[in-house]
Amino acid sequence: MRKIIIDTDCGSDDAVAIIMALKSSEVNVEAITTVCGNVPLNLATLNALMTIEVGNGQKPPLYVGSNKPLMCDLVTAVNVHGNDGMGDCDLIHPSLQPEEEHAVDAILRIVSTYPYEVELVAIGPATNIALAIMKDPITMKKVKHIYTMGTSGFGRGNTTPVAEFNVYVDAEAYSVMLNSNIPMTIIGFDVCLGDAALNKEDMEMLMASGKKEAEFSVKCNKALLDYNLNRCGEYIIDLPDAVAMGVVLWDSIVLESLNCYCYVCTKEAATYGQVIIDDGSFPAVSNGFTNNKPNALVCKTLDNKTFKRKMFELLIK
Repeated sequence: MRKIIIDTDCGSDDAVAIIMALKSSEVNVEAITTVCGNVPLNLATLNALMTIEVGNGQKPPLYVGSNKPLMCDLVTAVNVHGNDGMGDCDLIHPSLQPEEEHAVDAILRIVSTYPYEVELVAIGPATNIALAIMKDPITMKKVKHIYTMGTSGFGRGNTTPVAEFNVYVDAEAYSVMLNSNIPMTIIGFDVCLGDAALNKEDMEMLMASGKKEAEFSVKCNKALLDYNLNRCGEYIIDLPDAVAMGVVLWDSIVLESLNCYCYVCTKEAATYGQVIIDDGSFPAVSNGFTNNKPNALVCKTLDNKTFKRKMFELLIK
């Protein structure tokens, strides 16, 4: 069976992604590792522990990771996901405890134990993964694949006009990960919208399912729902991390993907966190991006209706 490690800054959309993996028969979740991002590290850890408890599936060990980005101050998304990252609905009272081993060491140990078998699912900032690469690049070369919910793909950013949140929190770490030569699939924010988002009917169906994990998946996203209502007047919950997990679990939902050279901007404030994605469609010049070899497979089109159907099947089974 496939072996995965989920690296998460556990906010409300991360929780749905984690529940999907825990309930899936397609993967064995070897570990969950937490990182700061949507919320500070202590809250991300509590949220992930609670998600494991209510997930009605596998019960992997949890390891606590980095509490700050590599080079900059932490930027959170509590304005989107709530002060606790889970809708501020008093849902988070875990009885589980994290392991003592640091997340970076746990990643390296598990990869070393199962060389060329472990797939990393990065649904938060890349800080833990970058630290593992910098600490032991030889072991990290034995990672089978990295799936990352990051970048704005071929669209607009969701944090700045050009930057997506997971990259923006720690662009230096994302650059380390991208340049690691580990096989990588990017699921950008642009493919996580539209039909992939939960609408009012979807939420009502999940709440009426009688499944605790399905109800939890809606309740923890209350702040995100309110944010979207205030932002655009739409009764929707967009779940980019869950979409990324869908790509991990069901590669058939990927309708189009392109091998691209991806470059992370870290120098100028206005473009910090932007990932320039070159799919080779522009004419090459002597010093142009098209002279660089691809370093990631970037999803361009997903079958989001099928994704959502499969997600519902997991959440209410």
